[in-house]
Amino acid sequence: MPFDPQQLQHYPLDPGVYLMKNDKGKVIYVGKANSLQTRLKQYFIPGRDTRKTIPFLISELSTIDTIIVQGEKEALLLENTLIKKHRPKFNILLKDDKNYISLSINPKEKWPKLTFSRFTNKPNDGALYFGPYTSSSSARQIFDLMAKLFPLRQCSDEEFKRRTRPCLLYDIKRCIAPCVGKCNESTYKTYVEGAIAFLQGNNKKVLQTLEEKMHKAAEELEFERAAALLRTIRQIEHITESANLSSQAEGKDIDVLGLYCKGHQVLITRLLFRQGSFIGSEPFLFQNIIEENTEILTSFILQQYNGNEPIPQEILLPFSLLEEKSLLSILQDIHSSPLKLYHPKKGKKLELLALAQKNAEASFLQKTTSLESSKELLLELEETLGLSHYPKRIECFDTSNLSGSHLVAAVVCFIDGVQDGQKTRLYHIKGIDKPDDYAALHQVLTRSLLKNKEDESFPDLLIIDGGKGQLNIALDVLKELDIINVDVISLVKDKARHDKGITLEKVYTPYNQEPISFSFHSPLLFLLQNIRDKAHEKALSFHRKTRAKVTTKSALDSIPGIGPIKKKNLLRQFGSLQNILSQSEESLQTVQGLSKKDILNIKKFAF
Repeated sequence: MPFDPQQLQHYPLDPGVYLMKNDKGKVIYVGKANSLQTRLKQYFIPGRDTRKTIPFLISELSTIDTIIVQGEKEALLLENTLIKKHRPKFNILLKDDKNYISLSINPKEKWPKLTFSRFTNKPNDGALYFGPYTSSSSARQIFDLMAKLFPLRQCSDEEFKRRTRPCLLYDIKRCIAPCVGKCNESTYKTYVEGAIAFLQGNNKKVLQTLEEKMHKAAEELEFERAAALLRTIRQIEHITESANLSSQAEGKDIDVLGLYCKGHQVLITRLLFRQGSFIGSEPFLFQNIIEENTEILTSFILQQYNGNEPIPQEILLPFSLLEEKSLLSILQDIHSSPLKLYHPKKGKKLELLALAQKNAEASFLQKTTSLESSKELLLELEETLGLSHYPKRIECFDTSNLSGSHLVAAVVCFIDGVQDGQKTRLYHIKGIDKPDDYAALHQVLTRSLLKNKEDESFPDLLIIDGGKGQLNIALDVLKELDIINVDVISLVKDKARHDKGITLEKVYTPYNQEPISFSFHSPLLFLLQNIRDKAHEKALSFHRKTRAKVTTKSALDSIPGIGPIKKKNLLRQFGSLQNILSQSEESLQTVQGLSKKDILNIKKFAF
């Protein structure tokens, strides 16, 4: 039964929280008010359509429960608790199980390295943490930049101890190989200190230190080291020349919130500055929202800054909040640290706010037109499979043969989830004349990765068509070629079928005994299937062409008088054995090098 607005005259005028429910008793909206009766009556004022979703809410509304509280702060806390408990469809709701990604480095170690860290509360292990970053993608971008500027080791402690020669990262100047004594502790410490200072935003200090080290190396006639330091200096200068945003944050930890709404959809963008350095932005899209902008932002702040990550020193807001004092008190109670909520009216911070608003509008358009973009899928793939790299470039391998004959293989390449046809490679398997998928895969992987090594252009992820055995072959090849910066998985369908969606897919990863299974309707499954099937199609097509070509050549070899040159001329002019045999004597006479006897032999063979 629909809710009767006449009942509201019996509702309290006290401050509190209200729960709107449908006819099944499910909470569909939670709100707060200084006067419950006054606030609730506003929903039923004719023509009140500041949020187009309100009519949908009213049409579902059956009952309204209220809870009286002592004041504004208590109402904020209770509203936030009830939203998380009931998950109403018309409230904004953040995922509260999110882990935040940071970069960490422990300067107390002998050979420190930069690593990714995920945590809900900052650990006390002596390491330094930078971030949190908005996503694994933004953290990866910073990590890749750091590897170029400060080539610290990336291998595990176990790998570090057992190495006897530098790995590929040394060859491409992403590591200075302390594992085999290619640098001393002093040089390595310089890069460690530079990396820490750079992440802290002290770019001037980094440049000054590196310049001093460079001049010293030149004076000591260590020209190779001096040149390496000069390259690092130039890279930092190039980056910092365009980093105007950092100066506007004044060396502080600041979050800047922008809000854009249209119809029943709202998007909030958060720009993050840590120690003055801009580290990225994070968009949040919400559907079916009926709240006013101040209520939306208040609820967002309560959920976002709930203690799962260190709170910034300042949060810049696009407008002032009605419950700002109570909200500030709650946040300070949670974090036990000073915080400012600030709505700037002028100056550099107003410029940051304008940028956040611009980002919110742009992200809204992007999100609402493509909620499952390729990039989002790849980020999800990275998370789901536990990859060590964002899979921007994926290469997939497949082999094909018929009873062990005419073994071939194909490699297809996908960049940002889209196939790059120019990077497709086809291989004839050499020296294997019997069915041996493992040997064929070992050969084609070796040849392909050697080419990658030569070009210094590696895939982020290798996908192998097959099961655990094929995965182990790929791991063996990576080990033999001393490649440690490429992820690898294998993908197999039950009964090795290639017809989509009929049977379960299984994904094998290097360090898990049991495979990962995907549901039939998973977007990740379709992505992996598409990549694998493209490789399978290329391998199968290449195999058919190879087999047809070999069959044609073998048949022509059996015709008396037709040697390699005449055979080549025939195929060039007519294309296939069938076409050759169907030609008239007059047509065959046009082929260079054929005699009347040759033409007679061909016609005899045709019959």
